[in-house]
Amino acid sequence: MRLDKYLKVSRLVKRRTLAKEISDQGRITVNGSVAKAGTDVKVTDELVIRFGQKVITIEVTGLSEHATKENAKGMYELVKEEKVSGD
Repeated sequence: MRLDKYLKVSRLVKRRTLAKEISDQGRITVNGSVAKAGTDVKVTDELVIRFGQKVITIEVTGLSEHATKENAKGMYELVKEEKVSGD
């Protein structure tokens, strides 16, 4: 599944266009490599996403084309969440 679609369906990002912008700015890495919107995401991949002053690390635990509110959380597991200074 494409990275931008995964972020939208898993509800980590509200809109797919926003997910595309974030990834194209180089603020997302998949397994340690900077990822673009079209990067293929697979189960067990580790994503690191930078949202302003916050960095979250998640592990992909499931893929679903059309997630509902209930199963969207089952698509990933939060590994780490940290605040970073805006030096």
